[in-house]
Amino acid sequence: MSRSKFTPRALIVLAAVATGTACAAEIPVKILGPDDLSCRAWTESRTDADERALYVAWIRGVLTGHNYALRSQQVSTMSSGTIEKHVTRYCNDNPRSDLSDAAFRLSDKFSGRNAAITK
Repeated sequence: MSRSKFTPRALIVLAAVATGTACAAEIPVKILGPDDLSCRAWTESRTDADERALYVAWIRGVLTGHNYALRSQQVSTMSSGTIEKHVTRYCNDNPRSDLSDAAFRLSDKFSGRNAAITK
């Protein structure tokens, strides 16, 4: 007769992790930022240096928040040009998306996680 490799304690830990993951997935992320975070607004801001700078600064704040929350997978310093290129590419590929998604994918790519945050 084969014995399970899981001890009762391990089963409790697995159940707690599964429950915590399910609860976290149900709570939507509250995005705080400029009024219009659409990719359309990003694209239109290319001719307005002040508005573009506001968006880039906001994305830097998102990346800083990522670093605060996930200290073991921090995003390194990057230029505004790198941020702009990534977000422009993301918005060209996903025109109905938001800058928040572009910022989250940027944190995925440059933090070493290389996997999208599951919602």
